[in-house]
Amino acid sequence: MEALGTGVRVLVTEPESLQRVREVVERELEDIDLACSRFREDSELSRVNANAGRQVAIGPLLTEALTVALRAAQATGGAVDPTVGASMRRIGYDRDFASVERHGGPIRLVAERVPGWELVELDVEHGRVRVPVGVQLDLGATAKGLAADRAARSARQVTEGGVLVSLGGDVAMAGPPPDGGWRVLVTDDHAAPLDAPGQVISLTTGGLATSSTTVRRWERGRVALQHIVDPGTGLPAASCWRTVSVVAETCADANAASTASIVWGQGAPEWLERHRLPTRLVALGGRVVRVAGWPDPAEAIA
Repeated sequence: MEALGTGVRVLVTEPESLQRVREVVERELEDIDLACSRFREDSELSRVNANAGRQVAIGPLLTEALTVALRAAQATGGAVDPTVGASMRRIGYDRDFASVERHGGPIRLVAERVPGWELVELDVEHGRVRVPVGVQLDLGATAKGLAADRAARSARQVTEGGVLVSLGGDVAMAGPPPDGGWRVLVTDDHAAPLDAPGQVISLTTGGLATSSTTVRRWERGRVALQHIVDPGTGLPAASCWRTVSVVAETCADANAASTASIVWGQGAPEWLERHRLPTRLVALGGRVVRVAGWPDPAEAIA
């Protein structure tokens, strides 16, 4: 199925529970889309962006999503920043990716630092948020991971078995895994066939996220653009990595780390090693770097 602008896969260890699990996952994804989508006029996030400069009442789900986004920004020193919304629009990512014009006319690309996550005033206790005039929020770097985590946890409540939810290759697991763990192909494109270049690993718990500059791409005036923005420039990150895959305690944490690694470039392995996050980094030329215990081919990680 499709949701949040990407493909969705749901796996269970008890086949008889699949329909119940699927229904729960679909509801979770519908809820997070309505709360966090930048592309829906009726979403809570769009209402916040439309009322910049004012304090806006928000529901528990958007409050959670903003909390996760701000935590990711702090943890990555601003490499993952939810105030990239205006930058996304300027580079042409102004609608759901399926509708983005792939070969448009030239646009003016000017480096401009994003406003900064510290400007977001979130009142968790009362469910309110305010962003200054001119600030536009985008939760693309964290909301998908959060959605996978929430969907897996909710699905676990309707089955005694294990559940795996994959949103565009961002994976969350809950409950007992199958014998030998969940076998997952880690590659550039989540939609690639099972014989695509990459590495199969075994996972038992937590989350896996992959960020790549090779998939969500388009052109403006023959200039190639991609969706991971460097907050320091407001432009697509000019990274030495084409793909970064991270395993972490949650999919949201893994997503933040993989996105930040694209932005950091050569500085990513040291940070990932220091935080003990098993990671597979693929350089532009195809060289693979494994850090923090990411397994060699044919090995497994728990």
